[in-house]
Amino acid sequence: MSGRSHPKDGEGDLSPADMSSPRQTNTPFVHKVEVPPKQNLFNEFMYTFKETFFHDDPLRDFKDQSLSKKLMLGIQSVFPVFEWGRKYNLKMFRGDLIAGLTIASLCIPQDIGYAKLAGLDPKYGLYSSFVPPLVYAFMGSSRDIAIGPVAVVSLLLGTLLRAEIDPTTNPNEYLRLAFTATFFAGVTQMTLGFFRLGFLIDFLSHAAVVGFMGGAAITIALQQLKGFLGIKKFTNKTSIIAVLQSVFSSAHHGWNWQTILISSSFLIFLLVCKFIGKKNKKLFWIPAVAPLLSVIISTFFVYITRADKKGVKIVNHLDKGINPSSLRLIYFSGDFLLKGIRIGVLSGMIALTEAVAIGRSFAAKKDYQIDGNKEMVALGAMNVIGSMTSCYVATGSFSRSAVNFVAGCQTAVSNIIMSMIVLLTLLFLTPLFKYTPNAILAAIIINAVIPLVDVNAAVLIFKIDKLDFVACMGAFFGVIFASVEIGLLIAVGISFAKILLQVTRPRTAILGKIPRTSVYRNIHQYPEATRVPGVMIIRVDSAIYFSNSNYVRERIQRWITDEEEKVKAVSLPNIQFLIIEMSPVTDIDTSGIHALEDLYKSLQKRDIQLVLANPGPLVIVKLHVSNFADMLGYDKIFLTVAEAVNSCSPKLSDEV
Repeated sequence: MSGRSHPKDGEGDLSPADMSSPRQTNTPFVHKVEVPPKQNLFNEFMYTFKETFFHDDPLRDFKDQSLSKKLMLGIQSVFPVFEWGRKYNLKMFRGDLIAGLTIASLCIPQDIGYAKLAGLDPKYGLYSSFVPPLVYAFMGSSRDIAIGPVAVVSLLLGTLLRAEIDPTTNPNEYLRLAFTATFFAGVTQMTLGFFRLGFLIDFLSHAAVVGFMGGAAITIALQQLKGFLGIKKFTNKTSIIAVLQSVFSSAHHGWNWQTILISSSFLIFLLVCKFIGKKNKKLFWIPAVAPLLSVIISTFFVYITRADKKGVKIVNHLDKGINPSSLRLIYFSGDFLLKGIRIGVLSGMIALTEAVAIGRSFAAKKDYQIDGNKEMVALGAMNVIGSMTSCYVATGSFSRSAVNFVAGCQTAVSNIIMSMIVLLTLLFLTPLFKYTPNAILAAIIINAVIPLVDVNAAVLIFKIDKLDFVACMGAFFGVIFASVEIGLLIAVGISFAKILLQVTRPRTAILGKIPRTSVYRNIHQYPEATRVPGVMIIRVDSAIYFSNSNYVRERIQRWITDEEEKVKAVSLPNIQFLIIEMSPVTDIDTSGIHALEDLYKSLQKRDIQLVLANPGPLVIVKLHVSNFADMLGYDKIFLTVAEAVNSCSPKLSDEV
């Protein structure tokens, strides 16, 4: 008799236990499931602790080393520059020089625009591409990541800051809160890395990040319509409805045609350059230098035509000089301290998620490893130091990192080169940006955020996992219709909801025997698999904990009830044995054991014998200690499903 299990289940890989079970014979050999030796409680705790926080064994290089060698390894672990710096050569510098110059030409115009997105003076964007990249170059482990302000974090920071302080009426308090948030963003990142809590950022699923980034990109692009169209009065809200109302309400009297001409012309130019770079990888430098070239041309155009006198908004004065100290501006007490901590934690986590994802992506392409926890310490240190040197939250930029990678960067020296170019700009070139139109900055930002709307990723998520797609769309619509904070909360909330759903409602499947084998597999995945009359085989695809134990018991009982109704309808033998395939059950707690006890007693009343197949070491130990194994009988615990079926119904199993 064949049948089907839960329609969503699709598991079906061959397990070693199934593959090693013998052919059924009239006198089968039955393997005994061994109870592993009792472990010392302290050793067991230390093993669990190590696997949770030190699964990568970070101290393995220190073993059997002299004291001086250990000291050097310790310094290298904090400052990787002392490791790769010894192997540095002129050939590597050539690649880093080209990459550094290329990303510098990209970062300067972007930094000015991103600072305005955060509600800060443009110079703070340049400051944030000077100090943080230098710190990261000494402490970071990624060779490819390019450090600086990024669009999404700038938007998030600006939105959260404006919710607390109006930058136009209280610019000094706004700036101080920005530095305070940056300081605590760095503290958050360093804390996560130092205590090896990097796994916490994994709770924000890939699908939620795709949706959040896409929504943030559209929100950023909509915010740029103020500069793109030359609108004077614009809403402070970020929702798409409020922005579009503000745009269309000013259509008759608030748009400036000269501004629109500049912004649209250069946006088309930037998009064409990007298209050329994608078509021919050797021309990667064209889209990289296009933003800076656009700034130079548009600034010159505005200067000679005096378009600023005709309503075209310009950057105006940009202070010369390197970053001043801002330590005294950080709030360490008062009403704004808790607000700074809250904003810092949120922006720090998002910045961390983006940077670690970028670092891992490019490390995989070049086949080297980065330590996520060390990266967090490095990113945190650069933001803490940055907050004291007039910088706001910096992280890894995907667009700049991609250019850095394609340009042939070899080490983090490319960040140092970029930083030095920014330094020269701050010292000598900032007055040249006076006539730079805001329209060109809007066009550059729109061009930069377009790739963040990853339609292909969303389509793939929809095909793979519909619940993931719900998380993706929830974050996306939350950002564009409500706010960045709401979108972020929805992303985190749906990610946690998915985890809870998977933990509390684990998959179960009915197994059948694959013809001419001793393998038992999900009958939904393998329709040709047949069941053994009088025997029901169920697999539980999860650990059994307090959160799902009652569901597992009730689901198994429902399987049995449904099956009994079917066999009565077609006059087949009643169910006499229930075999639970335990190999996917990696662990079980007290509630899980109580659920098995209740199931065992319930089955006894229905004259059905409970049988277990292939419980793992943790499970069999707990079944043994709890005396459930004695209650059930060790002769009812088998190494494989095939052996369990042979023992329960050898004649019937041979006939199948």
